[in-house]
Amino acid sequence: MRNVPSFAIVALFPAGLLGLGAILGGAWAWAALLYMTLIAWALDKLIAVRAAPADPASDPDSDTDPAAANRLSVFLGIVHFVLLGLTIRALAADGLGPLGWIGLFLGAGLFFGQVSNANAHELIHRADRRLFQLGKWIYISLLFGHHTSAHTKVHHRCAATPDDPGTARLGESFYAFAPRAWRGGFRKGYEMERADIMRRGTGGATPYLTYIVGAAGFLILAALTFGWAGLLTYVLLAAYAQLQLLLSDYVQHYGLTRSLGEDGKPEPVGADHSWNAGGWFTAHLMLNGPLHSDHHAHPARPYPALALPDPATAPRLPASLPVMSVLALYPAGWRRVMHRVLDARARRAGT
Repeated sequence: MRNVPSFAIVALFPAGLLGLGAILGGAWAWAALLYMTLIAWALDKLIAVRAAPADPASDPDSDTDPAAANRLSVFLGIVHFVLLGLTIRALAADGLGPLGWIGLFLGAGLFFGQVSNANAHELIHRADRRLFQLGKWIYISLLFGHHTSAHTKVHHRCAATPDDPGTARLGESFYAFAPRAWRGGFRKGYEMERADIMRRGTGGATPYLTYIVGAAGFLILAALTFGWAGLLTYVLLAAYAQLQLLLSDYVQHYGLTRSLGEDGKPEPVGADHSWNAGGWFTAHLMLNGPLHSDHHAHPARPYPALALPDPATAPRLPASLPVMSVLALYPAGWRRVMHRVLDARARRAGT
């Protein structure tokens, strides 16, 4: 079993702090926020020496226990739903005070956007339907259920091509990308699900019925349980989590394209079609989500077995994924940094 206990410690610790923040208020929620921001940044720097790239040719699955990785994912899924309810209840009440409210909202939103999203992403790639369903319902609880279809049936087939709404175009700002990716993912995911039903000849409704009815059910439950304040809080938290998911998508394929073959079809997805990021700590916080090239090459590979490719063979971001996501909110700075990196790669490739 490789690394699963370290993933558990890093990813579950902020959930405990947030749970205490939701129940006790005060400094606990701010501690979680600091853990996932400044402390995460500092520990990435301090532990950088331990983040040496794994060798993708060394069969990284050989020393990984998929059952242990799945057990952690299931537990994180349970924690997600418990923490979501506790957070909405605390934020909808009047007992936190302005500073406590801000700390809990920002901290919990980061957890849902970084840890819960990474875990749901992992689960929807599992062959076990029970695990897949858990990942799907995590996304539905964040009012983003259609991402289950858009990611698995559109993004993984069309990444780094104009047909993928989740691939940011060169020069496109995050603020232009986000609404395009949300709408395009919803529409193309639905089209792909309908096409699959027609191809199988089975008829019936697409999963989109579950996505929409499930989201409506969560909204009604929040309103009935916590009132209008709870409903508004829930919508804001879900939007915050979705923002972070879209930021990750924006960063991880920005400006990368697949060449067309003589038949007019894109070349197979390769290591050079995804941005990867170092940072031992934030990679563990996000279940190796920043190791994106290896995930595209092996979507079913358990997260502890993913390898960080050598920067000579796959694009490497100049900083960790959370840092680059923050930079993406400043389009001028983002373009200045990333276009310099892209130009350097083009020069090395002789293009």
